[in-house]
Amino acid sequence: MATQADDAPLIVVEDVDAAIEHHPEDWLAFALFWLLALVVFAQFFTRYILNDSLAWTEEVARYLLMWVTFIGAAVPMRRRTHIAVEVLHQFLPERLVRPLRAAIDAVTLGFLGCLAWFSILILERMQIQRMTIIDLPMSWVYGGIAVGVFIMLLRALQVAVQNLRRGWRAPEGAHTLMID
Repeated sequence: MATQADDAPLIVVEDVDAAIEHHPEDWLAFALFWLLALVVFAQFFTRYILNDSLAWTEEVARYLLMWVTFIGAAVPMRRRTHIAVEVLHQFLPERLVRPLRAAIDAVTLGFLGCLAWFSILILERMQIQRMTIIDLPMSWVYGGIAVGVFIMLLRALQVAVQNLRRGWRAPEGAHTLMID
């Protein structure tokens, strides 16, 4: 005769409620990614199926990939999921980790600020240069990169302000390094 314990499932799985965030850089990167997929598919289809490649697809795909890279990089900047070396965070005492986190925020903001400044300079200089196949200024290409850099700078500033308010302590629920 089966008991209650025998009828209990071996594995119990619970769905975690996924929070869907609606941020402009998410949607922009998503749309650019699918536009890139369509352009690459058109390139593949016309080259290998029709045997007559569209000339503009390779150039546009390259530029869309640059846009997706820089605009999409703002997403992990906001989520604090960029690749980082965290070994010092694990082994240093908290009194030394807090100034380290502040220095990391300062270096990140400084780097992105310089990148934003240089992206504006490049935009101005690329106004006279034209794309190879499409008769548009190259500043359009670098404009997408500048937009991505400025969004990253904004998100890095928001993260730095949050860290400042927390006193550069570890965020709630932060994971710790497991060493065996």
